[in-house]
Amino acid sequence: MKKALIIILLCLVAGYLIFAAIYFQDKPKEGICEGLEIVIENSDKSFININEVENYIKANHLDPTGKQFKDINTDSIQSKLIKIQTIKEAEVFVTNNNLIRINLYERKPILRVFNGKGQSFYVDTEGQKMPIALKSSAHIPVASGHVSDSLACNELYRFAKFLKENEFWNAQIEQIVVEGNGEIMLIPRVGDQKIELGKLDGYEKKLDKLMTFYQKGLNETGWNKYSVINLKFDNQVVCKKR
Repeated sequence: MKKALIIILLCLVAGYLIFAAIYFQDKPKEGICEGLEIVIENSDKSFININEVENYIKANHLDPTGKQFKDINTDSIQSKLIKIQTIKEAEVFVTNNNLIRINLYERKPILRVFNGKGQSFYVDTEGQKMPIALKSSAHIPVASGHVSDSLACNELYRFAKFLKENEFWNAQIEQIVVEGNGEIMLIPRVGDQKIELGKLDGYEKKLDKLMTFYQKGLNETGWNKYSVINLKFDNQVVCKKR
């Protein structure tokens, strides 16, 4: 009997908590919104301009300042904000000090693209295009030449992600040049030579070959002895002397 009473009591408490959560979730806060607070949560180098976000909110007639909380649609503000290409996620809620707070999570670029049309944009960590931010710049590889949007957001995105996840190659590869035949040339930060990668397929093995060559070849001959390092051939590295 005692165990049954405990179970009934626990069920009643759980039922009340569920009811309270549902009832109070959509219950509007009383009072007037005294202002807007915008915070960028995941950035050490922001690509989001808070002033531009505020102007965007006002331009879309979503400024909550001075409005009754019951008349403020936080979902509408959130759905508008995530349409901004630099914003990955937005949280909009009422604070205890009568403000509307917006937590923004920005997209992170891993590749900058200069295509053949004279356009420039970033590709983020999810393979999505994002615009160049005027106030910030990212120290990431640059892709140039015959770069289509599809190539940038697929094959080059995966290659840039591979570079980012490897500490050495992330520091070493500065530029990715896409030639007219679709082959790739890499420009390193250290060493005054061009690296002919060929097609992007099998780039992991090709860069493994290059790493071995760096360790066993260039360390003995010097990093500036060759003008071109060719990785296109199986199981060998072909170099062109200056």
